[in-house]
Amino acid sequence: MDLQGLANPLVESVNPNILVSIQASTGYTNTGPGYRQVPAYADPVQGFAQVQELTSSELRQAEGMNIQGVMRAIYFRGNLNGVIRPDSKGGDLVTIAGQIWLVVKTLELWPTFSKALIVLQEPAS
Repeated sequence: MDLQGLANPLVESVNPNILVSIQASTGYTNTGPGYRQVPAYADPVQGFAQVQELTSSELRQAEGMNIQGVMRAIYFRGNLNGVIRPDSKGGDLVTIAGQIWLVVKTLELWPTFSKALIVLQEPAS
C-alpha cells in the first residue's frame, strides 16, 4: 500500500509540494589539500518533495546527536540517505530554492518514499 501516495494530496492542500534537486553521495575522493577527504556526489535528480518542521521527538533525536542549525524534515518519493559508514558515504545533498541542505539522518525508509532530517548548509545567495 502506498501510504505516502494516499496522504500527500491531503497534506498538499495545506503545504504544497516543492521542486527539489537531490544529489546522492557516492563517497569521497582524497584529492583535497593535505589529502583531506572531499565528498563526491552523483548527478542531480529533480523531484517534488514535502518539506515540514520537525516533530518534538525528531528534535530530541537531533539534540541527542548534537545536531545544530536550521533543520527540517523532508518527504521524498525515493531514497534519501545520511551517512552510511560501511559504504564510506556521507549524506545526500538537497537543493531547495538555491539553498543547499545536507541529509544527516534518514528518519523513515519505505519502498516508495523516505523521510529525512536535513540541515541547512548554504543559504541562497
